[in-house]
Amino acid sequence: MLGAVQPFLLEKEYEKNPDILQDDIRKLKEWLKTQPHLPGELLTDLDLIITFHSCDNSAQVTKQVLDLHYTLRTLFTTLFKDRDVDQRIINSMNTVLLAPLPTPTVKGYRAVFCGLLDPDARLFNFADVIRTTMMVLDLWQYAEGTWPGFVIIIDMNQASLAHIAKLDIMILRQTLYFLQECMLVRLKEVHFINAPSFMDKLMMLLKPFMKKPLLDMIHIHETGSQELYKFIPKKAFPKDLGGDYKNKKDIGDDLIHWLQDNKQFYIEENKRRVNEALRPDGKKTTIEDLFSIQGSFKKLDID
Repeated sequence: MLGAVQPFLLEKEYEKNPDILQDDIRKLKEWLKTQPHLPGELLTDLDLIITFHSCDNSAQVTKQVLDLHYTLRTLFTTLFKDRDVDQRIINSMNTVLLAPLPTPTVKGYRAVFCGLLDPDARLFNFADVIRTTMMVLDLWQYAEGTWPGFVIIIDMNQASLAHIAKLDIMILRQTLYFLQECMLVRLKEVHFINAPSFMDKLMMLLKPFMKKPLLDMIHIHETGSQELYKFIPKKAFPKDLGGDYKNKKDIGDDLIHWLQDNKQFYIEENKRRVNEALRPDGKKTTIEDLFSIQGSFKKLDID
């Protein structure tokens, strides 16, 4: 996974997804020409394949999700504006491990492991952690292309109420909105492991911003539970957790170098934003407008 990232060969993507036709992507490119506010000229065929796949190959949903995806990347400036592998990102990666696991889940999905490397809550900056998470996921997906499914594992070991107190509500709301409405993955499962006694307090914070499909995906595992391994092989995890992968510190160091080796990727990605002044209907979209929208563009998949 690590190393210089090259766009995934399109031929491989079409082999992986025989139900996606080149003509589907051609039609999306033609549609993008009618949407001057979107960064259509900067989007590659791989970007469109990933989006189309994440939307269950629906052209109509793909158009809505493409618009919302890049609109949110423009409006949610704390998470997406002028991203670079700077010191705040490195500090975040030294505090929290955001590790794409090398081994697929039991059902063949790709999984990301998130957990504290340093338990000192004073070092925990929630906005920077989410910003870093999005940077890691973007690069990983660019390296691998489409995934049949996506799984999030959050290790609550070493987490404290002091960490929960540092969760910024607006950032939390934006993150969950992006995840549910237009993140370019087929989200299948969310696992909280080593759940602490205050897990109920965390869920109380999360639930107001979560729709039922996402709530139904959540699995909470207490410390010592073996239930998680029914979903994800134990060997997939870091050695610190009894798996066969590298230890957490080495994984974190490798990820920092990986992002640093691919700074150009973020320079180019930063250009893919919306110009609201060119929106065809003339109505600029605001965060307030988005959060007042009812319904969902993108359907979450539940096993």
